[in-house]
Amino acid sequence: MFTGIIESFGEIVSTKAHGSNLELCIRCDFTKELQVDQSIAHNGICLTVTEITDDTYRVQAIEETLKRTNLGQAKTGDRVNLERCLAIGDRLDGHFVQGHVDTTATCLSVEDRDGSWLFRFECNDDPGGLIIPKGSITVNGISLTVVETNDRQFSVAIIPYTFDHTNLSHVKQGGLVNIEFDLIGKYLRNFSANK
Repeated sequence: MFTGIIESFGEIVSTKAHGSNLELCIRCDFTKELQVDQSIAHNGICLTVTEITDDTYRVQAIEETLKRTNLGQAKTGDRVNLERCLAIGDRLDGHFVQGHVDTTATCLSVEDRDGSWLFRFECNDDPGGLIIPKGSITVNGISLTVVETNDRQFSVAIIPYTFDHTNLSHVKQGGLVNIEFDLIGKYLRNFSANK
């Protein structure tokens, strides 16, 4: 379980195919604090640490993850948003995030608002009513509040701190991001569908 509050950047040092899987070698400032088997969200994707060497660690993404997320486009030098899992007793500064990406979205525009930025995205799959104005959404692992929504499209406003401390500053028009819809909304929709 995560909160969508990005802890640090990671840099992809290398990628390597293992059959239909993709292994990523990542460098970050908290590598020495990690343990094998630990879960870390990478751009909102929960992946397990499989190996640690000096200042880098390795994770693997399976074919299903690569099809559902933007991870299949990962290349050496890319920055990824990192968040370690929530510990019991921690403050919940964002919202409940599972690290299970529901779909991807394409960036339609980035508007500089003289002190903030307005990002507009279009989901590549039908969100099924799970995006609501002022509701929570996770974009590349970042807990954000929806400004407006219309069918598959939605916008989020980004403050300077978030812009500077996440990889949203590298997302341009046409870029692909990972989306996780609000967990509570998903449970409510499922409950209503099965009544």
